[in-house]
Amino acid sequence: MIQIDGAAKSGSGTILRYGVALAALTGRSVEIINVRARRPKPGLRPQHRAAVRAVAEMTAGTVEGDEVGSTRLRFSPGGRIRGGVYAWEIPTAGSTLLLALTVLPLAAFADAPCRFQLTGGVFQDFAPSCFHTQYCLLPLLRRCGLSAELELVQPGYVPKGRGIVELSVEPLPARSSLSSPAPDRRGESPKLWGIAYSSHLERRTVSDRLAEACREELGRRRLEADLRIVYDHTAPQPGAVLFLAAEDDSGLAMGSDMAGARGRSSEEIGRKVADNLFQDLRTGAAVDRFLADQLILFAALAEGTGRYRIPQPTEHVESNRWLVETVLGAQTTLEDRVLTVKGVGHIRA
Repeated sequence: MIQIDGAAKSGSGTILRYGVALAALTGRSVEIINVRARRPKPGLRPQHRAAVRAVAEMTAGTVEGDEVGSTRLRFSPGGRIRGGVYAWEIPTAGSTLLLALTVLPLAAFADAPCRFQLTGGVFQDFAPSCFHTQYCLLPLLRRCGLSAELELVQPGYVPKGRGIVELSVEPLPARSSLSSPAPDRRGESPKLWGIAYSSHLERRTVSDRLAEACREELGRRRLEADLRIVYDHTAPQPGAVLFLAAEDDSGLAMGSDMAGARGRSSEEIGRKVADNLFQDLRTGAAVDRFLADQLILFAALAEGTGRYRIPQPTEHVESNRWLVETVLGAQTTLEDRVLTVKGVGHIRA
């Protein structure tokens, strides 16, 4: 049995979710102690329990200690990773995208195609947005051989959630593995585009204000972006998000986004999203600050060595490096912001 200290590195839910997913892929049991020990509310939250139970369902596994608030959990996979149609709901605004990223590597090695309907939060702080996953992460993973599509069915915001996304994944061919991600350094003049999106806020012209503030901030740097303005009326509650991408000639994109929150103005969001992407671009990195840690898991599972420059080291980069070294035996180095991951060549049986 693998034992993982959930207080290590970031001490966040990332260690729990990816620890369980990697254990399932290797077919080994895992015990995680001090779950989310460094977070304001330590222990399992509803979104983390949903992720663990999803992995258990896909592998016919067993879980002990998955009560909300639990700080110790044991998981044992039951066997093969089963494809099929799954529907899971997080009974809060917990992130559906973090749940999607938990099951995505399992679906890559499943015995049949997978289709997931995930209900909960779609746009919130401290989690990837639907747009970033759609337009930044998944296109890059397709270059590695992982065919996956994400669809926004209904937006969901804090505090009600109840948004819906659907993830479809084609597993790798039998006896094959992922290719290592090695995105090149971005060109000097990427195409900038984005989505200014709000729900039930048309009278306050929130989407227009998001776009205007973003354009003004980019204009200060002599940049322009093609921003699509969307007003939604399907969400269970009002909310907003701004997503901005910098796409290179090959079709790969770096991204930046921010959701609305109480006391956070549209103008503040527009300026911050534009500035964050500009700061990542000026480093000469090949990926944005979010892709930097998200790619580590897939690079560790891949055949060969992945190498890419990141904007800056973060606690999630360090957590994911530590996890893939501990659970998979992958080798990683980070020198002068160049992250190198020597993968284990995990093969779909």
